[in-house]
Amino acid sequence: MPVLSFSAITDSDYTYPDRSQKCGVGMMQTRNGHCQKLGASIECGGVNFALWARLASSVELLLFSSPNDANPSVIKLNPKVNRTAYYWHIWVEGIGDGQLYVFRINGPWRPYEGTRFDPEKVLLDPYGLLIDFPDNYDRYAAARKGSNVHCCAKSIVVNTNEYDWENDISPNHPLSRSVIYELHVGGFTRHSSAGLAPELRGTYAGLLDKIPYLKVLGITTVELLPVFQFDPQECSAGRSNYWGYSPMSFFAVHKQYSSDQSRTGAMNEFRDMVKTLHKEGIEVILDVVYNHTSEGDEHGPTFGFRGFDHEAYYILDQQTHRDMNYSGCGNTVNGSHPVTKRMIIDSLHYWRDVMHVDGFRFDLASILSRDEDGNPLVNPPTLLAIDTDPVLVNCKMIAEAWDAGGLYQVGSLAGSRWREWNGQFRDDVRRFIKGDRGTVNLFADRFIGSPNIYNYHHADPEKSINFVTCHDGFTLWDLVTYNEKHNEANGENNRDGANDNHSWNHGTEGETDDPFINALRIRQAKNLFTCNLLSIGTPMLSMGDELLRTQQGNNNAYCQDNPLSWMNWATTQRNHDMHRYVQQLLRYRKYIFNRERDNGGMFSLSDMLRGSQINWHGVEPYKPDWSENSHAIAFSAIPLELNSAMYIIFNMYWEPLTFTLPYPPRYIEGRWHKLLDTSQESPGDIVTFGEDLPAVERRYRADARSVCMFVCGEFTGVHEELD
Repeated sequence: MPVLSFSAITDSDYTYPDRSQKCGVGMMQTRNGHCQKLGASIECGGVNFALWARLASSVELLLFSSPNDANPSVIKLNPKVNRTAYYWHIWVEGIGDGQLYVFRINGPWRPYEGTRFDPEKVLLDPYGLLIDFPDNYDRYAAARKGSNVHCCAKSIVVNTNEYDWENDISPNHPLSRSVIYELHVGGFTRHSSAGLAPELRGTYAGLLDKIPYLKVLGITTVELLPVFQFDPQECSAGRSNYWGYSPMSFFAVHKQYSSDQSRTGAMNEFRDMVKTLHKEGIEVILDVVYNHTSEGDEHGPTFGFRGFDHEAYYILDQQTHRDMNYSGCGNTVNGSHPVTKRMIIDSLHYWRDVMHVDGFRFDLASILSRDEDGNPLVNPPTLLAIDTDPVLVNCKMIAEAWDAGGLYQVGSLAGSRWREWNGQFRDDVRRFIKGDRGTVNLFADRFIGSPNIYNYHHADPEKSINFVTCHDGFTLWDLVTYNEKHNEANGENNRDGANDNHSWNHGTEGETDDPFINALRIRQAKNLFTCNLLSIGTPMLSMGDELLRTQQGNNNAYCQDNPLSWMNWATTQRNHDMHRYVQQLLRYRKYIFNRERDNGGMFSLSDMLRGSQINWHGVEPYKPDWSENSHAIAFSAIPLELNSAMYIIFNMYWEPLTFTLPYPPRYIEGRWHKLLDTSQESPGDIVTFGEDLPAVERRYRADARSVCMFVCGEFTGVHEELD
């Protein structure tokens, strides 16, 4: 089977003579071309176009002179010489980098059998590397009867080899020493408070201005919300497709995030961003959407996959042959079909090899576990192929192991290399911090890496990607400020978004001037952060939580491309104190859990789990209360390789409790020293990294709804940062 490749094809590869076609304004020299590479490949003084369309009866290639060109040159492919099995191909002389093109394909119109060919609709190349839009672009013209050639999006031919990576090397941080920061490229710097020139706000280039911020905070890895080209017109009138979870292409980078709006500028600006982040030691993970596309259901537009082969690219109902909707977005990619499987893997190879990204987070990954009829598979071919792919062996592969059709596979997704968003960590930690009954056992398991979920196939603790918030749901501040979602601005009568958020407003719905409520909210936000950053696994933070960013109770801001969703960089005393707390905690996390061994290598969280004496405690040492009514627990760990120990109190009871700390191990001289106490106001909430930690007595009063951490032995000597 052909695979995506970027090596040149020589003249000797062609076995058919030149042909000339009258197209547009004159004669254009063509050759038969080949199907060794799908997409548009620059070679031999022209471009080779190749596509898969097994049921097509005719194919036309349309070439445009500009995005607004409504009279393209049309080249009709001859099935006798431009078709090999299921593949159509042609080479065109004299065109190259920046050439705009689309296809028109004719074939059977039999919706009742799953085929929906429409010869009037222009089609983007499934392997196209960039997409351009005319000034009069109209998404809905691709859903109405008649031609849309006058207002269609176009694929762009791109020379991928003309870029200087300057010996770019991935930081390749082990997950045990990674801190992931989920951010939206546009929303991260679009706010006027970002301090950028207007042309740089919300762009790949603008993100680079915030690298010092990310480094000082302690971030090792950024996880970018979708940067595959998506359709900005997809949402209803008056709103926008902000999140971008509806790709038009699995290869094209989103052009609207580029400050360079030249025809192929977005690709280079994206690569500049990746290269610069790598130089600063920060990895780049992409949130990828291989589970559905922007074409929607059968009432949606035809501008790509549907026009090539509807039943191959999408899962259809066996009876009606309409799109099945396991994605919640109108259609579901048929990930188990051989052609779709190859396209997904080719896409991953492209983003790894050509764009140098370091990993992928798969949106609704469980959809790739379904067969062509939508039934779950025990050994899904696409997930297992990705899991074992040698090109992707050094990539971080993270799965959202569920889908909108009810398939939930956290802890059971096929393949051993996959890491997973741990949705149970999010829910159980939220419930415990809120004070729900019967959660202390669940919390304890989540804190030590969820062994009841991942204790199989010798899974390491970093199998779990731990988070308490993400783009989908409340922000951290809203989680402690609202009992109910407030999504009225989305125009869906507040029906959208999750109803059960395990949130708590602490007495008043929304913002308040009550100092007691605000102090408690800040304490709870710190508690949530602390549990996430000190738990076994790889922590993920959501953009702006460290600054207490709010969306005013909107827990589904997918269509809010405005200040409601953007990162507000303005400093207040409240968000300054929160930022300081998170930054200091991350510095301690780096020091305590990433120490150099005497025999080389690093001591990590994995080592703590495998090589530590771990105990649970109640208000008295070694006497934990696991009852339904328990709201407090304490944890201690004594790493066998280090002359040190730690002890953490989690008191989510609504009254203070006095804990008796266990005696330090006999071989450790000295007393327990306090590192943090979330009940204290800043800067007393956490000792500044590098300062002496105050010694405490064995009996310690933990205030209501607080987390307290103590260390002894080597851990108390925190005076120098690790590089």
